[in-house]
Amino acid sequence: MQDIQIIDKTSCYEGFFKLIRYRLKHTLFAGGWSDELLREVLERGHAAAVLPYDPEREEIVMIEQFRPGAIGHTNGAWLWEIVAGILEPGEIPSQVVYREAVEEMGCPVSDIIHINDFFVSPGSTTETTALYCGRVDASKATGIHGIASEHEDIQVHVIPFSTAMNKLQTNQINFAPAIIALQWLALHHNEVKARWKNVMC
Repeated sequence: MQDIQIIDKTSCYEGFFKLIRYRLKHTLFAGGWSDELLREVLERGHAAAVLPYDPEREEIVMIEQFRPGAIGHTNGAWLWEIVAGILEPGEIPSQVVYREAVEEMGCPVSDIIHINDFFVSPGSTTETTALYCGRVDASKATGIHGIASEHEDIQVHVIPFSTAMNKLQTNQINFAPAIIALQWLALHHNEVKARWKNVMC
């Protein structure tokens, strides 16, 4: 049976992120216990993200914004992403994607389909992402959006499905939720279109 023994848990920093230091041991696959480990873990809550897809126009809505973690990256610090946000206290993931769609691209999504939930980087953070695909009227997605108090500066891009797939294949998309969602849509493209055919407005 897998088990963990937490020897000590210390809060090292609390700001935009919360940094926790653990002293711990865990059971080994071969039996017995590991040596004592010292690990720092970032806690920032959990996220939800949605890939906005227009099945009538065969278009994807993506957003572009600055990310400090990408400073120095070959493709630059402005990443092509999909709509995403952090869960506020009491929120569920579906509420987040509906809210963030309006905030980040200026129009709503509907008929969301749950893709999966995944850990972002479990070697260093507790964060998980609940990932969805949502139907959108891409003709209404345009402009620059974001909440000023959060210093958001978000450019909306509406691109053909084929262009999105090309960007994915040529490593122009480096945002993990977007990569996972686009690959999922490529696998389930016909299924999604058929599912939404009967709910077209």
